[in-house]
Amino acid sequence: MQVDYAIIGAGPTGLGAARRLAELGEHNFVVLEKNAHAGGLAASFQDDRGYTWDIGGHVVFSHYEYFDRMLDELLGQDQLKHERRAYIRARGAWVPYPFQNNIRHLPRAARWECVRGLLPGRRPEAIPRNFHEWIHCVFGDGIGSVFLWPYNFKVWAIPPAQMSASWVGERVSIVGLEGVLKNIILELDEVGWGPNNAFTFPAFGGTGEIFRRMAAPLAQRIRYGDGVVSVDAAGNTLTTASGQRVAYGALLNTGPLDLLIGRQLLQAPDSLVEAAQLLKHNGVHVAGVGLAERPLFEGKPDQRCWMYFPEDDCPFYRVTNFHNYAPANVPVEPKGPRRAAFLCETSYSGHKPEDRSTLMERTEQGLANVGLLPASARHKVESRFELSVEYGYPVPCLERDLALRTLQPWLEARRIFSRGRFGGWKYEVGNMDHSVMQGVEWAERMIMQQQEKTYTWT
Repeated sequence: MQVDYAIIGAGPTGLGAARRLAELGEHNFVVLEKNAHAGGLAASFQDDRGYTWDIGGHVVFSHYEYFDRMLDELLGQDQLKHERRAYIRARGAWVPYPFQNNIRHLPRAARWECVRGLLPGRRPEAIPRNFHEWIHCVFGDGIGSVFLWPYNFKVWAIPPAQMSASWVGERVSIVGLEGVLKNIILELDEVGWGPNNAFTFPAFGGTGEIFRRMAAPLAQRIRYGDGVVSVDAAGNTLTTASGQRVAYGALLNTGPLDLLIGRQLLQAPDSLVEAAQLLKHNGVHVAGVGLAERPLFEGKPDQRCWMYFPEDDCPFYRVTNFHNYAPANVPVEPKGPRRAAFLCETSYSGHKPEDRSTLMERTEQGLANVGLLPASARHKVESRFELSVEYGYPVPCLERDLALRTLQPWLEARRIFSRGRFGGWKYEVGNMDHSVMQGVEWAERMIMQQQEKTYTWT
């Protein structure tokens, strides 16, 4: 087979690239997907009890007109609008997100601990060398100890001192001493911060419904169940698991960059292998717990979207009330009780090992510990869904940017382009809209010679 463009992966980036190529009149391309379905990390699954589960707590919000227009074309009326209601469980209290803006909800001692860390002279003034130090400089050791340090270790599964702070951008709300004191004294909540304070979600089918619909008109160009096993950069060819040899003019890789270099690329130079080994990632175990009857929260229906958990009384770092995203995410019986779906995420790595054989049991106990699964409801668990993804988050480690500056120019000089959540390995542009647009902008670069805007390694 000979094509102008070969694309590895039918996830958001690969499908974004394929869709845009077709829109621009280019049809001599192939998408090679190792799985039997589209969507990558944004795929969704329905279990045998009728519950729909995502691979983590995805929400849809956008920085791009193209993405918004595409979503409307794909989903039309089949999308639901939500306002974010997110909370952090810390020191026995539920604190509205962002935590640092709303510490008035903490117990008094913890409140003072956070304020004291913000007082003049208590925060380092040196330029921070890593993410741990950045938290200390910006928020002080109180907010760091109560929430930011333990939570970030729990989600990234790597010590914050081994992470860069260059990725933070719009991901973290910055608040100073004056703002914290004002909110405490005037009893104000600040809950509207951030780009995801409003989001949409498919009315049925989970997040994966977006990508099933993206993939459908491209079906003749997608080869499912036939991943790439080797890439010959010198010969501009690749070989698939079925033994198919594909010659290409340009290659878009959307799979993990370290695997491209370490496993797929033939005769990779030692310098590339060494650079790829600097990249770090975690794994994420998704545990879905479906209940036949939805528990109340403080005597009322629980309207929260998701919750963060920095403490060690539960294994997960986040729980999504997936039943609140779309009624169709749970089995619906007109005369029966409203069901609940708790989507729980636990990270793991060499720094943070987890016994996944016991994780479902520990997840249910953790839900009980934090008050989401009262003892009276434990017997109503009717669905248990588990899925581990070895590549959950690309970690913005201290060595990442140096590695990318070595890897990406070498690849692009050979017409190999690596983009997407793990292909580009930049978490700060790894949201769903970012990932789709990385593919779209790559296609526009190939066909129209336009400069990419979302992804850069420089």
